[in-house]
Amino acid sequence: MSSRSSNPGGASSVRRRALLGTAVLVVLVALAGLAAYLTRDGREPAKPPATQATSVSPSAPSVSPAGSPSPITSSAALPVPPDTHDPIVFGKAAAAALWSYDTRAYSQAELLTSLHGWLTTESMYADRDSVDAVVPSPVLWKNMAANGQFATATVNEGHFPDAFTQALQTDPGTITQAYVYAVTVSGKQSIAWKGSPAGGAENRVTTLAVQCRPDHSCALAGVMPSVAP
Repeated sequence: MSSRSSNPGGASSVRRRALLGTAVLVVLVALAGLAAYLTRDGREPAKPPATQATSVSPSAPSVSPAGSPSPITSSAALPVPPDTHDPIVFGKAAAAALWSYDTRAYSQAELLTSLHGWLTTESMYADRDSVDAVVPSPVLWKNMAANGQFATATVNEGHFPDAFTQALQTDPGTITQAYVYAVTVSGKQSIAWKGSPAGGAENRVTTLAVQCRPDHSCALAGVMPSVAP
């Protein structure tokens, strides 16, 4: 999906990103590139592992209890977060939602509103700017809509980054303050438009910050600018 540069935020936005970064830092002490998250540097591409793919459309990416996203047939529905306590299941669904759009079915503002509904209600950990940054700008969206452009996502797999797992094994109690997990998801984004139903496709990989408190369903905290392997 085309992305736009985020505008400089105010002090509250900086504090929110810093708090989210700190929450993840507790369990990602060895993760290279985490400092870039606090300063909002651009993403670094990474090659996704070769695994069996599962197709997900721009509509709500449902996820099975086993953790594999299920195909969605409608292309008009806005993405709805799954009700799950599994951060990997949620992360895979969130990545599919972030990589999918349909300019024929809804506006850029409607998509943003829908994606904001995936964010945690704890404002200190919700980095809305990082989500907005992966959605095409209003001007770009208008141009895309004129061509009837849409994108679908194929999720290959999701996992906890190695550094995250190692840090949790060293000190499992460190996550109990914010319950923010790092989840890396790989897949593919396919883009099509009027007159070109086949379109093009490219590999995608991203690391998300997912909050899963024991007494609440998972929610998105933010999108990391650096991919954690």
